[in-house]
Amino acid sequence: MATKHEQILDYIETLSIGSKISVRGIAKDLNVSEGTAYRAIKEAENIGLVSTIERVGTIRIEKKKKENIEQLTFAEIINIVDGQVLGGREGLYKTLNKFVIGAMKLEAMMRYTEADSLLIVGNRIKAQEYALKAGAAVLITGGFDTDDYVKQIANEKQLPIISTSYDTFTVATMINRAIYDQLIKKEIINVDDIYTPLDRTHYLSTEDHVDKWYELNNETNHSRYPVVDHDQKVVGMVTSKDVIGKELDMSITKVMTKNPMLVQTNTSLANAAHTMVWEGIELLPVVDAQSRFQGVITRQDVIKGLQQLQRQPQVGETIDDLITNPLELQEEEKDIQTYYVDVTPQMTNHLGTLSYGVFTSLITEASSRALKQYKKADLVFENISIYFMKPVQLGSLLNIKPNPIEIGRKFTKIDVEVFSDSVLVGKALLMAQFIDR
Repeated sequence: MATKHEQILDYIETLSIGSKISVRGIAKDLNVSEGTAYRAIKEAENIGLVSTIERVGTIRIEKKKKENIEQLTFAEIINIVDGQVLGGREGLYKTLNKFVIGAMKLEAMMRYTEADSLLIVGNRIKAQEYALKAGAAVLITGGFDTDDYVKQIANEKQLPIISTSYDTFTVATMINRAIYDQLIKKEIINVDDIYTPLDRTHYLSTEDHVDKWYELNNETNHSRYPVVDHDQKVVGMVTSKDVIGKELDMSITKVMTKNPMLVQTNTSLANAAHTMVWEGIELLPVVDAQSRFQGVITRQDVIKGLQQLQRQPQVGETIDDLITNPLELQEEEKDIQTYYVDVTPQMTNHLGTLSYGVFTSLITEASSRALKQYKKADLVFENISIYFMKPVQLGSLLNIKPNPIEIGRKFTKIDVEVFSDSVLVGKALLMAQFIDR
């Protein structure tokens, strides 16, 4: 019989996507204690069945498949950017295919905005309205609110409209970092990705006899099978060595090897492979977090998994890569290197001007490149003092001039000036430490 914990997880799986869940409600519906309900809901969150959002509550979400792990739900976006839901709560369980930074004219913005996308925009009511009507959710940066009729559209369309206090660059960085982390997880193959599931697995029951082993052996030509009790728990393993010379009507529990080695579905491929090689095992039973039998993993499964690992795609560019990669060396004048870069939409804030965070990334990257001509060592920036930064609009060409004013054995100071159309638009002082390789 399933435990109360397992019953709650099974119950949560039957709830429709988008349903709101509470500890008190689960405890009342299933007649369990609130402590038991709380622990089961936390387990459901860990395995991706629900998502808990501050000021909203816990909602049932669709469990993501491995191949779609890099797609985030809007519920996860809220947690990433510490956001607040202004409308469209019923759509929090949905996933987004891409996000668009709204730092351009309205017509151009709508060309990039499509259904199941997320528009990151500031206090631009028309852009928010058009995005929702196009089937896209909206993330408002700068901590702004929106009009009531926009919230009404979000509720009708069941598309979340979210507000966050962060600027556009910071939000894009946060989301991109979350996708980056998800892609790293995607490259890690677990037993869950490669094992042979229950419906394609042959196994024995504690009520079977030795003759059942011979029956399965003739059918499959395999020689080892897990033994499972009435609660779907693995209690033993039977191989050809165990049944040789035994009576056909002898209970399988009398000949099985008790307490066999098991692996969980969330065990890594490397760990399972090591166990099989070290112990000389051809087959391992696979169980879930509640120790219920899920299937088996064989050496053939491991080999296929290693081949799949070699075909995994490489992790894509981060938002920092998109900003600093276009940075190019223009010229070197009086030992001062000058770097130039065009201001793209990804670099702007909700007002359409260069983001403060992007400015910091650009001057640190330019300074790091300039210092490599003096010393081949790793560099860690310990202090950045930005004296001023004027608004720089989209499409401007920036010239960044890092000038090392003091270079010691361990520490250095760099004075950085940033120009746009020969006008000084930013000035900063950076202090960094060299770390020898």
